[in-house]
Amino acid sequence: MPKIPPASTRTPLPFYWPKGVSRDLRVPRISLDDNLTASAQRYPDKAAIIYAGASSSYAQLLAQVEALAGFLQQRLQLAPGQRVLLQSQNCPQFVIACYAIYRAGGVVVPVSAMTTATELRYYADNSGARLAIVAQELLASAQPCVDEGLLDAVLVHAYSDALPASPPDALPEVVTAPRLPLPAGPYHGFAAALALQLAPGPRVAQADMLATIPYTSGTTGHPKGCMHSHHSVLASLTGSRLWRGFNDDLVFLSVAPMFHMLGTQYGMNMPIAVGGTVVMMPRWDALLAATLIERHQVTAWTAPPSMVIDLFSQAAAHGLDLSSLAMLAGGGAAMPEAVSQMLAERYGLHYSEGYGLTETAAFLHANPPGHTKRQCLGVPTQGVHSMIVDPETLEELPAGEVGELVSSGEQVMQGYWRNDEANREAFFERHGRRYFRTGDLASVDEDGYYFMRDRLKRMINANGYKVWPAEVENMLYSHPAVLEACVIAVPDAKRGESVKALLVLRPGAQASADEIIGWSREQMAAYKVPRAVDFLAALPKSATGKIQWRALQEAAQQAAASSLSLHTEHP
Repeated sequence: MPKIPPASTRTPLPFYWPKGVSRDLRVPRISLDDNLTASAQRYPDKAAIIYAGASSSYAQLLAQVEALAGFLQQRLQLAPGQRVLLQSQNCPQFVIACYAIYRAGGVVVPVSAMTTATELRYYADNSGARLAIVAQELLASAQPCVDEGLLDAVLVHAYSDALPASPPDALPEVVTAPRLPLPAGPYHGFAAALALQLAPGPRVAQADMLATIPYTSGTTGHPKGCMHSHHSVLASLTGSRLWRGFNDDLVFLSVAPMFHMLGTQYGMNMPIAVGGTVVMMPRWDALLAATLIERHQVTAWTAPPSMVIDLFSQAAAHGLDLSSLAMLAGGGAAMPEAVSQMLAERYGLHYSEGYGLTETAAFLHANPPGHTKRQCLGVPTQGVHSMIVDPETLEELPAGEVGELVSSGEQVMQGYWRNDEANREAFFERHGRRYFRTGDLASVDEDGYYFMRDRLKRMINANGYKVWPAEVENMLYSHPAVLEACVIAVPDAKRGESVKALLVLRPGAQASADEIIGWSREQMAAYKVPRAVDFLAALPKSATGKIQWRALQEAAQQAAASSLSLHTEHP
């Protein structure tokens, strides 16, 4: 195995490399909960979380985390390494629960708040979690898991417990709803658990222990758990902190769902790591977001282009001041050139596009500050080694040629949970490094900047959410009227891509597009639900009987492009 040369013998840093940032990444050998303890010691009275007008200091947050960790250990018998499902919208309780699980040595399994009971059953069964922490409006999805013996206990919280007496802004009804009585059985109140103030045992979490298993859907139709240790999550955090210069003056607007790796890292872990402040939103509201930025002097935000466009439109319409924003970053879809130019000229902001995956704990590539290229994935950051390879031979390709993007770095996951086959397909070794196959087709230019070209896998990127057609197809096949199904991506001006289902009905069966869409909403998370449904007499197939999804997708995209051309053509 060839040795990696020391930094002193390598090529000089490229012209765009951030000043003062090493090429190598040095990650502290700690656990994530150590960051909270350190920040609470340095800034005990500083606001850690601002939520609907209520402020929690670092000292208060640490005390709540310790109390919940003690409850998990003493009353619910959480042992080191055991998995805990966490399902909630953004709220202080999500942060408390997450860090309490870390503190107790457990493993967080974050689950989308849009997950149905059927999907939650799979997560509980596959992860082996015996405990769950859920928001009260989501309890109905967890109860079948208890009834079937998959879960031993459920801890339930109400968002309203974190609200001040008179919130300054209008909030969704689900957030203001009072705490409800719990059903009979192994159900425990979150607030009551905190009130007991049980002390946790000695610290057990270590850098190489599992910290979290976020799930990402797979091409087989079954979601796959990504095993991240405290170290891999911290590697991503450390790299991003140094690259972007985050420190204790960070005030971050937390909008991305915290069950998503982007929201976990930037809406929670990063501010806690540097002693900054999280300004938290339960769900997206552009006018409220602009109001909060002005009110709390928010300095940083990560969001897809659709949210950025929405935010600045509302701010302009209502005369709100967004001048405190110093860092605006995102990905998931290319930022339109005209919008990038407007941000730069009117606000002095350079939207920094980057690249990361659930499998890489979000941060992998980024555009260098002061040297950004628009509609670009950026460059590999500290300690990250990326290259473009031939998808068949895995041989490296020269600059300008399109191939599969593969990456190696300390933030790359340990592997997929209990999925040896997926791990064999996802990793290979080259030059003494373990590379992860992203499944994305890209190219690299002469300067080392990477550009997305296509997707090797059949993933649909719906406003930053990954949707795998095979998973949606599997659910559609369970509809009694559906004989065949093919799910494709269609262009969407706001979401980047949307889900479309092409269906063949069973002989004699009847169904409308609205009926299929309504049924789908009951079976799967909202972002997976087809936004359009077409019925065909037959689906095109190859000589081996495989549905030719690519031909269907290309035809749909050409039709969408023609429609756009007709709408934009001048007389």
